[in-house]
Amino acid sequence: MEIKVNKEGQILILIIDGDLDASSAILLDQEIENALKQEETKILVNCTQLEYISSAGLGVFMSYLQDFEEKQVEIVLFGMSEKVHNVFKILGLDNLLRIVNTKEEAQNLLN
Repeated sequence: MEIKVNKEGQILILIIDGDLDASSAILLDQEIENALKQEETKILVNCTQLEYISSAGLGVFMSYLQDFEEKQVEIVLFGMSEKVHNVFKILGLDNLLRIVNTKEEAQNLLN
């Protein structure tokens, strides 16, 4: 798995490419931690190339929910395949994280 980081104006974009499993979840954790240290307040997570997510990958998002709330960080995930989105739904994470279909929808939520 690879994570690319882009900045578009005030929005930080994390692009996840590949499988997010126990070994690669560390990379996502580091990128989110870096974003919080840099006091980013608007984060988009591009999931269009995310093919698989394990419980460890989901755990990274769950572990930061309180930090996002306390630091008033807006985070939106977009472009998930139906298979990946179903994993978020089964665990109820679709109620805790904002998940939309397109980048445009995600950007509109942050503006």
